Amino acid sequence: MLIGYARVSTQDQNLDLQEDALKKAGCKEIYSDKVTGTAAQRPELDKAKARLREGDTFIVWRLDRLGRSLKDLIDWVAYFEAEGIAFKSLQESIDTSTSTGKLIFHMFAALAEFERNLIRERTQAGLAAARARGRKGGRAKALSPAKRQRAVELYNKREVSVQEICAMFSISKPTLYGYVREGNRG
Repeated sequence: MLIGYARVSTQDQNLDLQEDALKKAGCKEIYSDKVTGTAAQRPELDKAKARLREGDTFIVWRLDRLGRSLKDLIDWVAYFEAEGIAFKSLQESIDTSTSTGKLIFHMFAALAEFERNLIRERTQAGLAAARARGRKGGRAKALSPAKRQRAVELYNKREVSVQEICAMFSISKPTLYGYVREGNRG
């Protein structure tokens, strides 16, 4: 079965163009949302996903109607492939039921993975360069060394409750416990 999905970003926009194209493509059922593509909740898309079965074809007017990011689109196509569902985008002429359509999406996936690897490599190189210049990563300590030492002393003496120590120094329990671990090691 051919199942279509249309989406516009605002209530003021009209779905007619997309729905007409999906009907012309042979869609027997069309699900339509009037919600931004970045919204977590797209109820009609969820209904379409629940309706799809192995052997069906899911059709959108344009790729950006399904997902806003390449990663999102790749996740959808991976889901469709795992479920035995073909995917078509009318405007981009992509059809994963064909060898060419599958190739295009595998190229998208490879490019996305390449981009993630480049970002990871640049991040690691930047951190290494910063460490070589003597910079440490992470958040700055909330308290001076003297105040940290005093907080640890109060904690170890057990004369003041953890809540009171945290209130005195305006720190959280996890921060205090981190100082205690650090103080008891050194």
